[in-house]
Amino acid sequence: MTFQNILLEQPEAGIYLLTVNRPKALNALNSATLAEIQAAADAVAEDAAARVLLVTGAGEKAFVAGADIAEMQDFTPEEGEKFAARGSHAFARLEAVPVPVIALVNGYALGGGCELALACDWIIASERAVFGQPEVGLGVSAGFGATQRLPRKIGQARALELLTTGRQVKADEALAIGLVNQVVPAPELMSKGLGVARLIAAKGPLAVRHTKQAVIDGADLEFGAALALQSKLFADLCGTGDQKEGMRAFLEKRAARFQGR
Repeated sequence: MTFQNILLEQPEAGIYLLTVNRPKALNALNSATLAEIQAAADAVAEDAAARVLLVTGAGEKAFVAGADIAEMQDFTPEEGEKFAARGSHAFARLEAVPVPVIALVNGYALGGGCELALACDWIIASERAVFGQPEVGLGVSAGFGATQRLPRKIGQARALELLTTGRQVKADEALAIGLVNQVVPAPELMSKGLGVARLIAAKGPLAVRHTKQAVIDGADLEFGAALALQSKLFADLCGTGDQKEGMRAFLEKRAARFQGR
């Protein structure tokens, strides 16, 4: 699959790396880039051998510095609705990838860039990362999901503060408020991400997928129904070869050799 604005690579078996590759534009998101992110997410979702998807931006300055203002400045309401829907759909498809999706934020993650990171399952940030939703300073509101994902991530009051002031948050504060999971030195960001990906890839792949499904789908269910879903997914795994291999390996004190079936 060939892309113009992103890269989709497999640095190791089962580990995908999606890089927004417009460094001269600070990786700004235009319609073409959003379409490519959606296509890449679909490709990973369809690969039964996929274990993890890492998402980052090219260069050292920006993860994604926002949506492409040059494209947006003359939008009509109809064009604005279409653009917002494009971004929302792309990020929803990324969020729906059945394996863990981890954002590696290596600089500015503003506007649509912060929303891209929020659509991932969790965020590892470099010490130089900066997050923010500056849309109100441009006369618009967030269009790609921040008004919904940010409150769910850090709470309604903190989210409203950031969304209505446009205040930017550096990595240390992002960690303190629960926006990111970890902050690492900038030169170590990719190696840290790959290390986490390897750790996940070594686990039972069906178990990892079922675990993500239980957490994501269960969040939208009544608590009892969510527990019932968890029990069903657990039961399904008990009929797999991976479950037998994992428990046999534990009892035999050796590393499991999972086959994904």
